[in-house]
Amino acid sequence: MKTTDNILYRIKSQGGLTVKMLAEQLDITTMGVRQHLQSLESDGLIEHFDKKVKVGRPTRYWQLTDKGHGRFPDCHSDLSVQLIGAVKQVFGESGLEQLVSHREQQSFSAYQQAMDGITSIADKLELLSNKRSQEGYMANWQRQQSAYLFVEDHCPICIAATECQGLCRSELDMLQKLFSECEVERTEHIVAGSRRCAYTLTPLDGYE
Repeated sequence: MKTTDNILYRIKSQGGLTVKMLAEQLDITTMGVRQHLQSLESDGLIEHFDKKVKVGRPTRYWQLTDKGHGRFPDCHSDLSVQLIGAVKQVFGESGLEQLVSHREQQSFSAYQQAMDGITSIADKLELLSNKRSQEGYMANWQRQQSAYLFVEDHCPICIAATECQGLCRSELDMLQKLFSECEVERTEHIVAGSRRCAYTLTPLDGYE
């Protein structure tokens, strides 16, 4: 992977990063990082923002621009939006809802089959993260004190989901069905302006 692509990927998956953070992660000099950042900024792919600190000058962080986010694929976005519009026009909102429900059931069945025999929440999350990452969601998870955090740093259907909010609701419903032993809450939402989608899974009594 080219260094510039690596930088874009790390900023996409981790949020705002400083020159020092990138230099440590990439094992290159801060001067080298600055040169790459300057190139990416010139191309309109990244921009900086400053955070105040208690002592000294503000710390500069780098984040992706809309153009930078566009470097990560949104699966057939134009075609998806056109199809959503066509379904609405021909079959109405109820027809679109049926289409969304059918997609949800197909995805749920595929993930459920892959999870067959797996009982651990952590193992199920690991499998789902791998599956979703293969589909372009850049998914990962981590254990928190009394819950689990499931994160998708990219949404390959973002433009379609913006056009059809039912897709986002469907994703949340599917997670709740896959993890019926947990209470699932979406805490961050790309379509609502967050940099990622994040879900908190809190095990019900008797599960962990």
